[in-house]
Amino acid sequence: MAPPRIEKIITALDVGSWKVCALIAGQTADGQLHVLGTGQRESRGVQRGYVADMEQTEHVVREAIEQAERIAGLNIDDVWVSFSAGSLLSDVAPIESELGGHRIEQEDIDDLLAAGRAGIDPEGRMILHAQPALYTLDGLTGVKNPIGLHADRLGVDIHIIMADGAPVRNLEAAVRQAHLDVNAVVASPIAAGLACLSDEERDLGVALVELGAAVTTVSLYAGGMLVEMASLPFGASDITDDIASAFGIRRSQAQRLQSFYGSASASPRDNNEIIELDPGAPAGSDSPRITRAQLVAVIRQRLDAMMGDIGRTLKDLHFVGPVGRQVVLVGGGADLKGLADYTQSALGRAARVGRPRGLHGLPDAHGGPAFATLAGLVLYAASDPVDLRDLPMMAQDVYRPKNAGIINRLMAALKSSF
Repeated sequence: MAPPRIEKIITALDVGSWKVCALIAGQTADGQLHVLGTGQRESRGVQRGYVADMEQTEHVVREAIEQAERIAGLNIDDVWVSFSAGSLLSDVAPIESELGGHRIEQEDIDDLLAAGRAGIDPEGRMILHAQPALYTLDGLTGVKNPIGLHADRLGVDIHIIMADGAPVRNLEAAVRQAHLDVNAVVASPIAAGLACLSDEERDLGVALVELGAAVTTVSLYAGGMLVEMASLPFGASDITDDIASAFGIRRSQAQRLQSFYGSASASPRDNNEIIELDPGAPAGSDSPRITRAQLVAVIRQRLDAMMGDIGRTLKDLHFVGPVGRQVVLVGGGADLKGLADYTQSALGRAARVGRPRGLHGLPDAHGGPAFATLAGLVLYAASDPVDLRDLPMMAQDVYRPKNAGIINRLMAALKSSF
């Protein structure tokens, strides 16, 4: 069978606190996405999602991209980059225009979106996304395509994601120093949601919990879009540090124990399973040992604290209502054995581990929850997203609802959805 004819090349770059990974994909004429090459390196110079050492970050970005280029047999000039640091903020801003009952044409949509661009107030922050979500016709919400319909008033919900400017600019600078152009910086929850959530889940309401190495992001989806998020200053690396401290071993050894023997669920058999802390010790030496039960106890102690904070955050974000609304876990921390069952018990909600989908030829090594953001970046780029910042400014005949401050708008969106 002849290889698919590639018409567009998309390169994703996920710069995290544990790893930096790249993925080169090719899009065919029918929209299918085929993985052409991947690269991964241990992260250096990034702390809690922020670039702390420009030179080290630039070096590891270059290495990851070069590895993907060798596999794909291509030279890459531009990338789509993820951002997951703790300064992300989501807002849903409604805007309306008067139509007088006439039939809606594309020009009316363009005017509304251009006016929406003029009404965006980033409040001193950098806008990463400003995208139209669902339209309203005379108060009827949830309209995806209003063209051809009649209405007195046409409105749209504008989904805005903002971040502190300095961390984003530092990330862009590190990537550009690796001689790469930045197509866009994409909020990690947006990318991960595209890769792991179904359209129905995003419409009915779901909580996406991204357990990164050093940052955990809790995002709520409802009505087909991300409506609220919060970042928590902990991640899977805190579990690793607890293991290293408890047993007096190096972080690399603790990471190995966490990956191969770690679990969120305890079992009576754990008391009988012996783990060597230093399997590379010379034969005959007295290598220290622990039981798996001891390891699980350390992991569970940290998980209890983390899940308590996640549960309180979900309540603060008003993630209440039907028990059926579930939690989806992504990020490197979601690879921990038994985490879905533990989360379901801790939060009292159905939980599953999200895995990326929608890409052909994705290697098994990159098919886990740790690579949800990476795959989602490709899906986001392939969707050719509309961004209001690319439209000309136009602000006439625009009606903004009273009391449409950020808190009131978010509360109204959440109450209507949940």
